[in-house]
Amino acid sequence: MTIFLAILVIISMSKLSYGADDTITQSDSLSDGSTLISKDETFELGFFNPGSSPYRYLGIWYKNIPVQTVVWVANRDNPIKHSNSSKLIINKQGNLVLLSSNQSLLWSTNTTKKSSTPVVQLLNNGNLVIRDESDGESFLWQSFDYPTNTLLPEMKIGWDKKTGINRLQTAWKNWEDPSLGDFTSSMSLSNNPEVVVLKGSSEFYRTGPMIGTTSSGVYGMQDNPIFKSEVVSNEDEAYFLFTLKNKSVISIVVLNQTLMLLQRLVWIPASRKWSNYLNLPHDTCDGYNICGPYGKCVIDASPICQCLDGFKPKSPQQWSTMNWADGCVHTGNWSCGIKSRDGFLKVSGVKLPDTTNTWVDVNMTLNDCKLKCLQNCSCTAYSSFTSNEDSGGCTIWFNDLKDLRDSDSQRNLYVRIDASNIGDKHDYTKMAILVVSIIAFAFIVILLTLYIYKKKIKNKENKNEGEHYNLDLPCFDLATIFEATDNFSNVNKLGEGGFGPVYKGKLQDGQEIAVKRLSRSSGQGLNEFTNEVILCSKLQHRNLVKIVGYCVESDEKMLIYEYMSNTSLDSFIFDPIQSKVLDWPMRLNILYGIARGLLYLHQDSRLRIVHRDLKASNILLDQYMNPKISDFGLAKMCGDDQIKGKTSRIVGTYGYMAPEYATDGLFSIKSDVFSFGVLLLELISGKKNRTLAFNQNDHNLIAQAWRLWKEGVLYSLIDDSLTDTCIQNEALRCIQIGLLCLQHHPDDRPNMTSVVLMLSNNNILPLPHEPGYLYKNIRDEGEVSSEIQTSSSINNVTISQLDSR
Repeated sequence: MTIFLAILVIISMSKLSYGADDTITQSDSLSDGSTLISKDETFELGFFNPGSSPYRYLGIWYKNIPVQTVVWVANRDNPIKHSNSSKLIINKQGNLVLLSSNQSLLWSTNTTKKSSTPVVQLLNNGNLVIRDESDGESFLWQSFDYPTNTLLPEMKIGWDKKTGINRLQTAWKNWEDPSLGDFTSSMSLSNNPEVVVLKGSSEFYRTGPMIGTTSSGVYGMQDNPIFKSEVVSNEDEAYFLFTLKNKSVISIVVLNQTLMLLQRLVWIPASRKWSNYLNLPHDTCDGYNICGPYGKCVIDASPICQCLDGFKPKSPQQWSTMNWADGCVHTGNWSCGIKSRDGFLKVSGVKLPDTTNTWVDVNMTLNDCKLKCLQNCSCTAYSSFTSNEDSGGCTIWFNDLKDLRDSDSQRNLYVRIDASNIGDKHDYTKMAILVVSIIAFAFIVILLTLYIYKKKIKNKENKNEGEHYNLDLPCFDLATIFEATDNFSNVNKLGEGGFGPVYKGKLQDGQEIAVKRLSRSSGQGLNEFTNEVILCSKLQHRNLVKIVGYCVESDEKMLIYEYMSNTSLDSFIFDPIQSKVLDWPMRLNILYGIARGLLYLHQDSRLRIVHRDLKASNILLDQYMNPKISDFGLAKMCGDDQIKGKTSRIVGTYGYMAPEYATDGLFSIKSDVFSFGVLLLELISGKKNRTLAFNQNDHNLIAQAWRLWKEGVLYSLIDDSLTDTCIQNEALRCIQIGLLCLQHHPDDRPNMTSVVLMLSNNNILPLPHEPGYLYKNIRDEGEVSSEIQTSSSINNVTISQLDSR
C-alpha cells in the first residue's frame, strides 16, 4: 500500500514537471523548473529570467514561439532574488500564492471569493483562472483582469463598474525589468469611451471617441480579414478588446516604454520573428494636444498647426516660433440663450476632441443637440454620438477643445463661433447680395431649362443606343445610382481602374453593388465600356463576375456589378499579413476557379472571348473566397473558327502580356494562357512578376522560376506563408504547369482545356521549353514595331489608348 501511494505521488509530481497538464489543485504545487501548459499547447506558465536579469519571475508566455514572449507576469514588483526553490500553491482560502524558499509571501491573487474545491487552470487563450472544480464557466479570479504590458485577443482593457476593477495595461520598465513602468493604457470613464495612454499622470496619446468597432481618430482601427476591434460601454462595464478572425494568426498589442509606443505585433512563422504591424502614436499629430486648445494638427501642412476658423493664436509670437502649446482663442465674444446669434462651424475629417468633460444623450436629435448647446454658455461644440447623424444621439463639449487633428473620421464636429464670424452684414450689403442673387437665379433658370432640354434628347439617344445593343440587362436611372452610392461618396470608393473609379453601393432592396463609373475627364474608355456591357450581358459562369445592370444617362456611363466583399486577389497575395489568410487549399481552389472561368470564355460560352487583361487585380473574391474574373473592357470576341487576331492598338498590363502580343500585336486564346501562367506563379510565390528585386540574372519572376527549375530547387519559389499548409508536390506540379503556360512560342502552350485537366489529375506533365521575357524586360525590347501603339502599365493599372487612325 505504501509503495502504491508513493507511485501516485510521483505521477502527480511528474505531471507538472513535464507540462502535461493545464490545472493545479490544492494538493498540487508548481515549483521552479516545472510548467503548466494550456490544452492546445499555445501558452505556458512557469518561472523565467527576463533577458540577462538574475531575478526570477512567474509568468505566462507563448510555448511554441522560439523567441520567448512573456505576456503576463505575476510578481512583477517582487522578484525572486536568492533562490530557485519557490513554489506556486493554492492555499486554504482558495487563493493562488507564490511562496519563497523560506515560505514568505511573494505574490497572491487576494480574492475574497470562496470555493470548497478550487482549481487553477491555464486556458487556451492565455487566461490563468481560479474556478470551482465542478464549474468550468464561472471564475473566482482571472489574470485577464490584471494585464501587464501585453494585450491578448479576447482580453479586455477598461473598467468593470460592478467590481471597480480597472483593467490597466502597464509597460515594463525595460525588457529586463517587468516591474511597473510609468507608461499606461486604459479606457476613459467619460460618456464617450476612448483608450488613453498616459506618461506618468499626463496624457500622451488617445484614440478618440470609440463606438462599436470604430474610432473617430485611431489609425489602423478599421476591420480587416485578420482581426476585429470592439468597444463596449454600458452600465456594467466599459472596455476595449480585439479578436482574431483568422485563428492561424498570432497577434498581440504591447505597451513599450522604451520606444514610447503602443504596438500591434504579428508573428511571422517564415522569418521566425515578430513583425511590427502598427505603432501608436502613428505620427507627430498623434501626440496629445500638439497644437493646444482650438488648434488643429494637419500632418501634411506646413506648419502642422492651424487655428480653427473663427479663432486666432493666443500668443502670435510663440506661434511664429512653432511653440503651439497655448493654442488658439476666439476672435469675438459669445452670446447666450435660445436667441443667441452664435453659430457653429462644421469641421469634418477630424479626430473628435478630448472627451473628459462631455455630456451625452443617445436619443437626442442633432438639431435638439444644437439648441441645447446654444442655451448653455459653457458649451463649446457638439457632435452626433455616432458617424450616422440621422440615427440620433448627441455629444456636447463644455471645456476648451483639445487634441484635434486631421483624420479619416466620418463624424462631423460643430464648433461654436460668435456672430461676427458668421457674417454680420449691413443692410446695403444684404440688398446688394439679394439683387445679385436674383440675377444669378434667373440666369441659372435659363441654363437649367436648356440643360433639361438637351438632357431629354441625350437620354432618348442613350435609350435607343441601349436598345440597339439588345441588352438583356436592367438600365438603372442616374438618381438610383446616386442614392445607392451616397452621391459617389469617397467613403464608398473602392478603387480606381484604367477607365475610372469604382464605388460600393446598396440598392433599395438591400442588394450590395459595385459601380464602375466611366471617367468623364477622359475621352478614353467609351468603346471598352460598350464592349464590356455587351459581353457581360451574354456571359454567365460561376467564376465570372456577374453584371447587375448599367446606367447610360447624360454624360454618365456606368456598369453595375455584384459586390465582392473580399475585393481583389492582389490585395491578399502581395500583402505580408493578408497573405496568411490564403492557405494552400484556398489558393488551389482559386487557381481552379480562374482556369475554369478562362475555359468557359475560350470554349464553352456562346461567344469565343480573349480577355487580354487577366491579372491579380482583375480577379475578385466573394465572401467564400471564390474567384471571379472581372473587367472585360479590353476583351475581344472571335468567331467560332477564329483563334487569333492582330491589332495596331496594344492595351493591357506589362508583366502579364504575352510576348507576341506586346511586340507584334498578335493575340489569341494562348495570350490569355500566358497571362494565366504569370498569375499562377504570383499566386504560389506571393511575389509580383515585375516589381520585386531579383538577383542580377533574374529580371523578373518568370526568369527566377525558370532558373530554379533548371537548378532543381523549384520549391524555394513557394510563398513562406504556406509553410504550414502547403502540399509540396501539388505546389511543384502547379509551378510546372505555370511554366508550360509561359513558353515563348504560343503553339507550345497548352490550351485551357489541357490546363484544367492537368490541374485536376496526377498524370505525367511534359517538360516546359524556355519561357518568354527570360533575358530582358519588355520595355527594353527593340523589336516593337513603330506602327503599333502600345498602351499599358507596369503598375497593374490597365491603360487604354484610342487609335487615332
